[in-house]
Amino acid sequence: MSETVTGNEPAAPEPAVTGERADLLEALAKQRHFLRFTTRDLTDEQAGRRTTASELCLGGLIKHVTAVERAWARFVLDGPSAMPDFTAMTDADRARRTDEFRMLPGETLAGVLADYAEVARRTDELVVTLPDLDVAHPLPKAPWSEPGARWSARRVLMHVIAETAQHAGHADIIRESLDGAKSMG
Repeated sequence: MSETVTGNEPAAPEPAVTGERADLLEALAKQRHFLRFTTRDLTDEQAGRRTTASELCLGGLIKHVTAVERAWARFVLDGPSAMPDFTAMTDADRARRTDEFRMLPGETLAGVLADYAEVARRTDELVVTLPDLDVAHPLPKAPWSEPGARWSARRVLMHVIAETAQHAGHADIIRESLDGAKSMG
């Protein structure tokens, strides 16, 4: 007896993630939560406001972390060609990168958060489905990259977790300067 497939069947459950991959995903989810939590109950104007000597704002930090996570996920899949040559950046390239750290006219906090959620979903899917976390590529050209260094997918994920945590800390300071709200404590 054969079954008729109509396309309306529920999707097969996702395979359970265990071990190292579960640990990496849990660590990344925790840091993402802290970063997103700093924007709770804010208006678009507040999310774009600078509150310290830094050029950073909450919406801009989330845009930056989104771009970083997106770029490193592409790196895991495609190697250094997925990222720019940071040693050959033009003034226009630097201006575009600077815009990554601020809310631009027409951008909304809801839109920035939705983009971050989509990138997070794709990264999580990559962590679950990547055949081997040991796959490695040479780092892209950048003044901060050690010549000849290679990073595995595992090392990239640890970097994304660290970068997200670092910026969640920045965001906590910016939010506290904005209205006294804190992520913890």
